[in-house]
Amino acid sequence: MVEPEQNQSPQPSLDVKSPLPQKNPSDHPPSAKKEDHAAGNKAAPKKDIRVTEHLLSFDQIKEKLGTSFNGDKPPESAGLTSAEAAKRLETNGPNMLTPPKKVHPLVQFLKLLAGLFNLLLIAAGIASYILVIIDYADNYQNTYLGAILIAVALMNALIEFAQQRKSAALLESFLSMIPSKCKVIRDGKQYQIDAKDLVLGDVVYVNMGDKVPADLVLFYASDLKVDNSSLTGEAEPQERNKKSNHENPLETANLVFNSTLVVNGDGYGVVIRTGDNTVIGQIASLTANEKRRESPLTTEIDHFVKFIASIAGVFAVVFFIIALTVKKVTISSAINFAIGTFVSFVPEGLPATVTMLLTIAAKRMAARQVLVKDLTGVETLGAITLLATDKTGTLTRNQMTVTYVWSGLKLMSAQPITPLDEGGEGLKPVPLDLNEAGPNEVFHMAALCTRAKFASTDVPVQERQVIGDATESGLFRMASQKLPDFDTIGNRFPKVFEIPFNSTNKWAMTFHKKRHSAGGLMLYIKGAPERILQLCTTIYDGTGVVPLNEGHKQKFEEVYTFMASKGHRVLAFGALALPGDQYPDDYAFTKDPVNFPVKDFTFYGLVSLEDPPKHGVREAVGHCRAAGIKVMMVTGDHPLTAEAIGRKINLMLTDTKALVAKKRGCAESQVPESDVRAIVIHGDMIDDLTDAEWENIFSKEEIIFARTSPKHKLQIVKRAQARGHIVGVTGDGVNDSPALKKADLGIAMNQSGSDVSKEAAAMILMDDNFASTVAGIEEGRLIFQNLKKCVQYTVTHTMPEVWANLFYIIVPLPLPLQSVQILVVDLGFELFISLSYAYDTSENQSSLMKLYPRKPVNETSVERLRRRQALDREERAARLGTSAATEVEEAEEGHREEEMGFGAVIGRNVNKITRLFKKRFWSELLEKTDDEVLVDGDVLSWAYLEAGTIETIGCFCAFFFAMWYHTGVVPYDAVANGASWGLSGNEFNSTVSGRYFDVQAQVDAASFGQSGFYLALMIQQCFNYFVCKVRLGYPIGPFMFSNKYAFFGVLVGAAFTMAIVYIPPFNVAFGTNYKLTPYSWLVALGGGIIIYLYSFLRITVKRIFSPIKYSQEIQGLQMYATRFSFGR
Repeated sequence: MVEPEQNQSPQPSLDVKSPLPQKNPSDHPPSAKKEDHAAGNKAAPKKDIRVTEHLLSFDQIKEKLGTSFNGDKPPESAGLTSAEAAKRLETNGPNMLTPPKKVHPLVQFLKLLAGLFNLLLIAAGIASYILVIIDYADNYQNTYLGAILIAVALMNALIEFAQQRKSAALLESFLSMIPSKCKVIRDGKQYQIDAKDLVLGDVVYVNMGDKVPADLVLFYASDLKVDNSSLTGEAEPQERNKKSNHENPLETANLVFNSTLVVNGDGYGVVIRTGDNTVIGQIASLTANEKRRESPLTTEIDHFVKFIASIAGVFAVVFFIIALTVKKVTISSAINFAIGTFVSFVPEGLPATVTMLLTIAAKRMAARQVLVKDLTGVETLGAITLLATDKTGTLTRNQMTVTYVWSGLKLMSAQPITPLDEGGEGLKPVPLDLNEAGPNEVFHMAALCTRAKFASTDVPVQERQVIGDATESGLFRMASQKLPDFDTIGNRFPKVFEIPFNSTNKWAMTFHKKRHSAGGLMLYIKGAPERILQLCTTIYDGTGVVPLNEGHKQKFEEVYTFMASKGHRVLAFGALALPGDQYPDDYAFTKDPVNFPVKDFTFYGLVSLEDPPKHGVREAVGHCRAAGIKVMMVTGDHPLTAEAIGRKINLMLTDTKALVAKKRGCAESQVPESDVRAIVIHGDMIDDLTDAEWENIFSKEEIIFARTSPKHKLQIVKRAQARGHIVGVTGDGVNDSPALKKADLGIAMNQSGSDVSKEAAAMILMDDNFASTVAGIEEGRLIFQNLKKCVQYTVTHTMPEVWANLFYIIVPLPLPLQSVQILVVDLGFELFISLSYAYDTSENQSSLMKLYPRKPVNETSVERLRRRQALDREERAARLGTSAATEVEEAEEGHREEEMGFGAVIGRNVNKITRLFKKRFWSELLEKTDDEVLVDGDVLSWAYLEAGTIETIGCFCAFFFAMWYHTGVVPYDAVANGASWGLSGNEFNSTVSGRYFDVQAQVDAASFGQSGFYLALMIQQCFNYFVCKVRLGYPIGPFMFSNKYAFFGVLVGAAFTMAIVYIPPFNVAFGTNYKLTPYSWLVALGGGIIIYLYSFLRITVKRIFSPIKYSQEIQGLQMYATRFSFGR
């Protein structure tokens, strides 16, 4: 690996705290023995773990950990004795991650079954069977009714249970990262033991290809490099040695961490942390202990169902009492009526319908490369207000790519030139031309002075995999694409000797057999720009080699600053043609003593590399911002690099405070916050931020967090959620997993993502393309629109059902619709028709992505949220018996409820019911906000007051028409004899026709009326279905015919309804009559036409008084294709 000296980007800091700055590490006193072993697994602290061993001298480490090692001759180290190791293993526990407590599946299922909605369904089902036992003859239909009610409750619980069980494998993905075996020195001998048997103070040997088995402090290293990507997500291997060079544990050179991979060299170290106390253990603990909030959709459906179920329960009880006391009916009839009232209010099929709609949408999203693990995540993606995304591997390709070449005093671009490439006067790049000697020689150096190589050469160059670190791979790949006959270059100019890159020299050097005018050997050198320039006395100026002067050095500084300011990694190249009289072709080069030149080289140029944005990322970020979604970068990379990438991909368009101050020529403190819309926050600042500073950060439109640790990322997510944001997080590394787990929607990468990140996420981008997120947002917004249509359509039919039961007891009338008929409405034709909404396309694709998020976050919403949170804390404090409830107490209360089991769930449901009768509930419900919820006033008004009323009138008209047409019963007869209709001894003569009606004739008349009512409800709902299809326009035009499944659903639903009415065997179970005349259909058609025409009037009024609001256009968005369009 070759990296520049000043452009080096240290790895992000994890939550592994370093002490306050000290003048001398040796000033640290050794800890007491009790503290020594506190880093073992049994004594694992719950929160921060302080790592200081990297600041201690070797003698202090030996004393603190009670071990012995030899820094000069590591193989001769004594290590721990076997007896001491066994004692420590018994005291501190094994070197493994502690598995979380598991809830028995049966208990988990029972807790879900104990939900309010399910409990009420089960209670109604049990009551139905009790009536069957009391009086089978009059209540035999309750056999079907009870079975259906209980089955619906079980189905709802099973669906949710299956979703929750999917996340059980998260810890296993962490465990798979820990090596099973390791090499340890005990009793002065090297052994191979199980990694779980490692203890504090053990001396461990690691070499290339090994996974580090615990957190180690190194006392010997030979060309050791480790891949920290399992912790940081960054693929650049890091050099490690025995010297401490930084207070931050993750940035110091003398620490290596559990589960990281040794990619080069070898080393010896002492175990300082095991199990849960390792860095990977902390991340696992953060991830396992975090719980994702309920999705907005889940919360809204839950509130709606509980609200309806509570109202239904209250109505059922009230009218049960009225039936018994006022109407003097039998208790059996009163219970039947109560069950009917409850069933009519509650849309039993809604949970199943929503689940199936989400399943269909999830399959459609999978076709667009978005895999949904949690069904509610389908809609959550469309609802997000803030998208926090990692940089490396998510926004960028995680593949270093050559961008600029400066050679022959000319700046050239290796990629297509854009306006962003201009760097001022004299720094306007021109296209790269390898016909010029300077850049041609630089690319030859890149091809020869390297350790990178192709994994195979039997495929085209563009498809070959490069083996080597990221920087060298980028140079090697570009050289292979630019140089002709690249595959033979190594044979034509064979390497005879090399000095690999090291942190002391900051350069790499190779010697090749390459004939020139003075001899047969050529020296190439590359490395940190300052170091290479210091070693050069001449420079290639485009025409030839000339002495290096101050003008050349000034030009070098300008170009180097330009490249580095863009966050690029910069390397310098030099060469020396070795004279044949001093260095013949068979000259034997040696490192010790040094017998080759180390100065007086010719400077050939600079090459900058960057991890470029993926194709489509710029447009994707632009689309997100145009849709009103705040996109911010949360990365472990350097702030300059992060900002440079952010400005290329529409994430940051305006100036930060530093840039504003620079342009105005004033101090940053003189720039008002109101003038600044962009901010870059360094991770070192996060722990000390005040609440006011967090508020200021999130008030900005463009935000970048750099140098962040996993704990920082988690903290950022929590802060954003506390402000009311629905947060989406994208990431691919283990370090992203706590934030992925906590976010409302965690989005992992499939190809570059770790197993841990995929398990923690709720959604996976199968093609690793951030642009797929935009497709997911479109689908999420579309499914919300379709779900809202479905709810509006489905809830409308409950009004005729409710009024049917209420009129039965209040007027009274013969029962217009039986409970079992209500269920075959909810679980029959309604299910078929409503499912077709899942296949609706957007009414206007461009308009859909210009709408504000449905729960926008602004100053008003934040103030409202803060006010409600304060009231929640007061109520919780009163319940807990304390003066105030902190966030920790709130979390602990939640954990206590979980440990109490499903009994606590029932208690929580009772508490939610009592909230319905409090002033606060209704004031918050009726408070005007900008939020769009699934079931809002518009939906309820249409379903319960407008279309619901029209349908109720149409159904009753069909009911009376059918009874009159077939049996001669007129409405007056139905009202006069409704209280005892169909009961023994209630024969009567019609006051209009004079016809005699015995009990059987009354039963027949009721069956005709109920058949007409049932059929009229279906026909009118077909019209309502098409009216509810539109959210932005009128129910007319090509869009109404765009969904072929709409007509299929209507046909299937109609066929189902006709079967219930017109197939005689079904008449027995459902109380219908196959002799019903088709004339009754005309009554229902009239009601449907009225609904359809009324909708036009309603939409016109809404457009005048409540027009649709679209998000404001963002100035400066660059919606042209990302420059690096190759790859993914």
